Formats: sequence, C-alpha cells, structure tokens
Amino acid sequence: MKFTSYRIFILLIACVWLTNGVYAKLLGLVPRHELIIKEILEVNNSKYLVIIIGILEVMMTIWIISGKYSKINVLIQAFTILLMNVLEFIYTPELLLWGKWNFIFALLFVFFIIWNEFYNRPKPIEKC
Repeated sequence: MKFTSYRIFILLIACVWLTNGVYAKLLGLVPRHELIIKEILEVNNSKYLVIIIGILEVMMTIWIISGKYSKINVLIQAFTILLMNVLEFIYTPELLLWGKWNFIFALLFVFFIIWNEFYNRPKPIEKC
C-alpha cells in the first residue's frame, strides 16, 4: 500500500475519532463530555449516552479506515461535527476546551476532511 498524503490524512482523521471515542468517552477521561451531554439533552444521568456516543465514534473510525463509501462517510462526519459544535456553541460554550473558539477549530477540521476526500484523493489511473 502506497502511503500518499491522502492516506496519511485519513489515518490522522481516524485517530481524532478514535481518541475522542475511547479516551474521552468510553474511558471517561474527559468528564466535561458527560457534562455537555447532560446540559444539552437535559438528562440527569448522561453516562450511558456518553458510552453510546463513544461506541459510535469508534465505529466511525472503523468506517473511515475501511474506505467504504468514503464520500458518504465524509458528509456524515461533516454533518455530525457541525451539529455537535453548533449545539455546544449555543448551549455549553463555558464547558468547551477553547470556549466559543471551539467552533472555529471544528470548521477547520470539517474543511480539512472535505478537502482531503474531494480534492486531495488520488485520481484513479485510467486504463487504455
């Protein structure tokens, strides 16, 4: 397998999802995630929701690495990141690592994911 910049960036993007899923959610090492979910969804116990989200983020990691339906995957990633960050921006900016600036970093990440898939992806070699 040839490691192009596209493939390296795919692995980096997958690492972001895996880190957030396992470290922050499943292992519970970033407690503010539980507080954010508790505040946005107005629930008393958000631990189980955090675990479900963590599992979904690990599944996203596997999907990203698989390369299957990558364009749909990228659109779902972008939608998920934007939705999550808009909700956090509106309801819980005080709980975010960089406050309202988190939204800027989320936008940059979304643009990076889209750029990598739609502009940086190697073009298939045409056969004569």
